[in-house]
Formats: sequence, structure tokens, C-alpha cells
Amino acid sequence: MRDYFIRRLLLVPITLFGLTLLVFLITRFAPGGPLETALRAGMMGQGGETSRASREEGGSGIDDAAKEALASYYGYDQSALSAYFTWLGALPRQLNKVQAEFPEGEDTVTLTIPGSVTRVEIARDGSAKVTEGDAALMEEWDAGVESPDEVAEKWRRLNPDRDEPESFAPRALLYQSRFAGVLQGYLGESTRYNEPVWSMMVKRFPISIYYGVITMIVTYVICIPLGVLKAIKHRTVLDTASSILVFIGYAIPGYVLGALLVVYLGSRLGWFPIMDFVSEDFSSLSLWGKIKDLVHHSVLPLICYLVGSFAFLTMLMKNNLMDNLAADYVRTAAAKGVPYRTAVFRHAFRNSIIPIATTFGQNITIFVAGSLLIEKIFDIDGFGLLSFNAVLERDYTVVMGTLAFAAFLMLLGNIISDVLVALVDPRVSFK
Repeated sequence: MRDYFIRRLLLVPITLFGLTLLVFLITRFAPGGPLETALRAGMMGQGGETSRASREEGGSGIDDAAKEALASYYGYDQSALSAYFTWLGALPRQLNKVQAEFPEGEDTVTLTIPGSVTRVEIARDGSAKVTEGDAALMEEWDAGVESPDEVAEKWRRLNPDRDEPESFAPRALLYQSRFAGVLQGYLGESTRYNEPVWSMMVKRFPISIYYGVITMIVTYVICIPLGVLKAIKHRTVLDTASSILVFIGYAIPGYVLGALLVVYLGSRLGWFPIMDFVSEDFSSLSLWGKIKDLVHHSVLPLICYLVGSFAFLTMLMKNNLMDNLAADYVRTAAAKGVPYRTAVFRHAFRNSIIPIATTFGQNITIFVAGSLLIEKIFDIDGFGLLSFNAVLERDYTVVMGTLAFAAFLMLLGNIISDVLVALVDPRVSFK
């Protein structure tokens, strides 16, 4: 078993690599990214009219230097694969980069370290020396030279629809180099809010975990006993009535029920709040007041979270228990005089929860991810709504961060499910 789980754990980074690479390439070539948005804003003047610079530059709106600065800021100055490995943390990032072309006939160019008066002279061969200021600062900076071919390649990447100039001059670079990616625990910064992605996610974890944990506890505490009771009372009034109720709930999507609850119980009757996780004056309430306020805001969203999972888990428990009650080993135990209660709970019940154990680990993803549609309806600023808004706003750094974290939880949940199956069913041997 140990070898099996070691192999499963080793597959996690491989699976994450393939998944994140695929999504990164999709976001890279999808229209409407952060760079296009910034360039479009630069093309427009006041009143929504195209600026004079845009007309003079043939529609560019900003000069090539500013465009390259934006591309470098958003990571679009690299090829797609290089940008991915930089996001992953396998390649270093170039931070605070300054650059300048070599004047024609000159072998050196001088650049100033940002935030200082230190001037650095860079030669065409890439060597650098401090000509003015504090030479110790160069320990934190790297110097380099881009060849005309490299400059031309970047120009083509940013200007696919423009006529290419006849020649390009080599360019001197001065930058700080640092490995900062997923492997180092850094998910980047939001291109829309300029805030670290991890910080944005952490702020929303308590909300999604709160609803996820309560949903799981209530679902398992109610549905497993209800499934056992329905199996024992099969084809009775209790079984029929409970089946009608759970299937009605299963047939109504959570977000549809949420919209109805908001309109009727929230807006028209005013029984419950229709938005937000807590009230605006939550911080000023007493402890008991905070508890009541939180519960009051949680009722409608929790109903929507619970309604869909009740039918699945209840019927899964019932059908599995009925199959095991009809099995030969249960009938043999009953024929030998084993009490019915013992045959149900000591023999049949343990085998019946094996299929439930296989899906238990997947709840970890629900703990964090939540339901974006339900969060959208009730304006709950949770993890699901963060992912949803990131896609709408083309905030691809947040998209990649939330995707990587949710995918990791999903893979980890599958492994936990396998562990639970092995613990519940002694017949399972992972070899």
C-alpha cells in the first residue's frame, strides 16, 4: 500500500504540470488579455476618441518603448513556454528592468539603477562597470545585451500586424533577477488589482470553508442515517415520502432555488438578508449578536448548498445497504441466529459505506471552491466568486492561481478517498 500511495503522490506534480500548462497556453492566446486591455486604453483619448498619438503611429496609441514596458510588466515579452516556466518558478523573473539601445557607432551605453543615482556603463559584450555612485548596488543587479535578432523577435511578438523596420539596434539591459513562482510559493499579482494572488485567496478561504464544512457535516449527519432508515423501511410511507422530497430537491438546481429564495423569502417577505456574508455593523455587535447575524445570513445559502447533495448521498446509502442486506453473508448470519440489528450495523453497514468513502475526499475541493453561482446570487465574496470574476475580468494571474490550488486539492482529495477505502474495506490491497 505504501508503494501505491507514493506513486500516486508522485503523479500529483506531473498532473498539475500538464493541467496548468494547458490552461496557461489557453489564457496566453485568448483575446482580451491584460496587455490588450492596457494597449486599448492607451489608444483612446478623452471622450472615447482615438488619441492623436494613435493616429500618428498608425493605430498604436503608445510608442514602442511604452508598449515593451507594458509587455514586460505583464510577462508578454517572452515566448509562451518561457512565460509559463517563469510563472512556475523554474526560470528567473526580470524585475525593475531598464533598457536602452546602443547609439550607432557606439560600443557602450549608460543606464541608471532605478531609485538611485548610480550609473552603470554596459558594453556590447555584456560587461558592466559603475561609473558614478555606489558600486555595491551592482551586487543586486544583472546586466546584459539583447542582440538585434532578439529585439526583432520581441517586436514581432508585440506588433504582428505592423510593417517591420529594416533593422534593429542591439539593446543594453539592467535588471534584478529572482526566482519567484509557484515552486517558491508565489502565485503572482493580480493584473487588475495589483494585489498578491495568494492574499486575495486567503481572504476568501474562511467564507468558503465555513459553508463547505457545514454543508458536509449536515449532509453526512442527515443523509447516512436517512439512507439506512429508508433501506430498512423500504416501500413504506416513510420511504416514499422522503424519496419524493429528496428528488424534488435534487431536480431543482441550487442557483435556481437561490434566486427564488432571494425573491420571496428575502426581498418580498424580508425574513432573511439577500446578500453579503455578514452585516455591515458586524464588528460592533456583541458575541451573541455576531453569532445570530452570521446564522441569519447563512440560512438561505446553506439551503442551496444542501439541496443538491441530499438526494445523491441518501439514495447511495440506501441502495448500497439494500444490496448488502440481500447478500448471502447477511442471510447466512441471520440464519445462524444473529439479531437483525447486528446483521445490519455490524455486517452490512460497513460494506455499504465503501462507495461513500470513495467520494469523501472530493469534498476537500468543495471546502474551498464553494459554488460560484450561489456566491454570485447572494453576493458572497468567496473563493468561487473570486475565480468567476477573474475569468470575466481577464485577470489571468488570479485564474492560474485559483486553478492550481483547486486542482491540487482535487488530486489530494482523490488520494484521501483511496486511503479511506483501504481503511474501511480490508479486502482492498493496493499493489
